[in-house]
Amino acid sequence: MVLDKPENKNVLKSFDLSGRVAAITGGARGIGLEVSKALAEAGANIAIIYNTSPSETANALAATLASTNTIKATAYRADVSNQASIASTVDQIAADFGQLDIIVVNSGIVSNVPAEEYTPEQWREIMKVNLDGAFWTAQAAARIFKAQGRGNVIFTASVSASLVNVPQRQAAYNASKAGVVQLAKCLAVEWVDFCRVNCISPGFIETEILDIHPLEWREKWFSMIPAQRMADAYELKGAYVFCASDASSYMTGANLVIDGGYTLP
Repeated sequence: MVLDKPENKNVLKSFDLSGRVAAITGGARGIGLEVSKALAEAGANIAIIYNTSPSETANALAATLASTNTIKATAYRADVSNQASIASTVDQIAADFGQLDIIVVNSGIVSNVPAEEYTPEQWREIMKVNLDGAFWTAQAAARIFKAQGRGNVIFTASVSASLVNVPQRQAAYNASKAGVVQLAKCLAVEWVDFCRVNCISPGFIETEILDIHPLEWREKWFSMIPAQRMADAYELKGAYVFCASDASSYMTGANLVIDGGYTLP
């Protein structure tokens, strides 16, 4: 059982990821970039999975992570919405590194469309990346984890899974992230014999995904966040290391909300 007690060791050592291999989708920018840095800093070897980022950017990031942290790091291009593409890439990562211990399912896109105006294409675009892509990625890793007898899946969900954001209209995004949280719970139970599955649900994070929104929207959000600010993406690093490490060895099916109190009032 994957939830058998791990070695009893110093608490700081329980966060050590030395010798483990972690793959991060969307790992070249935004939250994924900080996750890649965090797991590398904790000692893991890193596979950055990217799609829309320039290859030069992803490869340079991998080189920097490797040299700065004395680890192995490589970048791989894959389309998470294509089952064959992500499965082939995950298999290649396991072959190149000799194992795969952690998959961070982080790729995501957002759009703002009034619900009555969605076209089938607009709806499917969100779902095929955020929900279908999340499942295909986890599925590909789980096949390796099952053969190994161990593994760890971490989904990036969102506070949008449990509330309705305003003033933006993003029913498809919200529904996709709610699906991710429920998917993680289902997989945590179904795969408990060979891996752990958890979610991290950030609130408003200062990344390029929010840059397209008008100033009045941002002012509205600030008025609703008790912390009165957005988070910097680096403030999520500790949570991902916690979920990836033995420090969270008895935690599966959980959804960590990190939102400056946004979901509380």
